[in-house]
Amino acid sequence: LLSCCLNAACMGLLDAGLPLSSLFCGVTCALDPNGAIVLDPTTRQEQEARAVLTFAIDSAERKVLTATTKGSCSVEEMQQCLAAAQRAADTIFQFYRDSVRRRYSKS
Repeated sequence: LLSCCLNAACMGLLDAGLPLSSLFCGVTCALDPNGAIVLDPTTRQEQEARAVLTFAIDSAERKVLTATTKGSCSVEEMQQCLAAAQRAADTIFQFYRDSVRRRYSKS
């Protein structure tokens, strides 16, 4: 839910026409009991996970703006989740661009 709220907030700011130096998005990762990374987990997957991590990532340099965690994981696992979240962020930023293009290309 947190990543959804972050993405909706960014889209709202874009829609309002506010000048932004860069965009941001939220991506949530869950580590299942075996250590596998699940992006955009369901509620059930979050409940069964040993750790749930949500990252807010900026579009300019793919840097982490903030991170929240629930549960525990190793530093290496956190870095793997961050790398997966940064790759997923590219898809979200492309969605933002496509949405803005569709909105403003209509006559």
